[in-house]
Amino acid sequence: MATTKRTVTVLALVFLILLSGCSASDLGGTKSISSNTGGDSGSKPSATGGDAAQETSDVQSNAQAQQALIRTGFVRSQVMDFDAARTNLTQAVQSYGGFVSDSSEGVSGSEDRRWTSGRVVYRVPAKNFSTFFERVKQEGEVRRAETNTTDVTDRVVDLEARLKNLRAQRDRLRKLYDQANDTESVLAVGERLSTVQGQIERLKAQRRALENQITYATVTVELNEPSPTREKPKQWYETGVLDAFVSSVNGVIVAVRALFVGGTYAIPYLIVFGLPLLGIITVLRRRRG
Repeated sequence: MATTKRTVTVLALVFLILLSGCSASDLGGTKSISSNTGGDSGSKPSATGGDAAQETSDVQSNAQAQQALIRTGFVRSQVMDFDAARTNLTQAVQSYGGFVSDSSEGVSGSEDRRWTSGRVVYRVPAKNFSTFFERVKQEGEVRRAETNTTDVTDRVVDLEARLKNLRAQRDRLRKLYDQANDTESVLAVGERLSTVQGQIERLKAQRRALENQITYATVTVELNEPSPTREKPKQWYETGVLDAFVSSVNGVIVAVRALFVGGTYAIPYLIVFGLPLLGIITVLRRRRG
């Protein structure tokens, strides 16, 4: 009976922890989470619940004191030399402590009429965003430029509060796991402990990704070389007199040269086929005479 009572007690505590965790995760807003964190230890109404609420409040105050901003920019420019412009901007972003995140390029046209266009994504420390953005606009003729700032302070506070709540659950579950004496209780607590730990790892990954976006601003740059224009052919009556005379002389020279070359090619055929034919015609004429 004592073992059964301990099992029921452990399962009841697990159910209460699960219930408190679900209610905390269902709350989407930051303020709702912070108020719920204070009541997370409702099963033990002592100084622990007040400390948790105070710590959550401190997290909120620190996050609100320093806003978490994600800054992005986009520039489309026309440049005379794509490779040179990309190299210049890459050196510039490196001097500001940034790096190239992604790039692509393509070549259009054919033969001697080719031009290059491409896209480069730069990541630069947020404190140098404005300076680098102005440097990008100086590289070529700007066709489009825009910036965007997103305040994610609430998301940061929300993640911190949820992590704190889940860590508190994990600590309580670990204590229950150590106190469990039968297989059923160990399995139940262990399963819930594994679930909570998985939730913690997912939230930590989200927080790392968010911190990366906050720390490094993103500037997307499109660079395009001007496409060469096709020249319209001149009409014959638009040609100058001197150009027309020179063209005519060249035409005569080409024609004479063509006749000479053609006659040279025809001499072997005349010798091989013409002389026998001429002999036959001469014999026939003599017979008739």
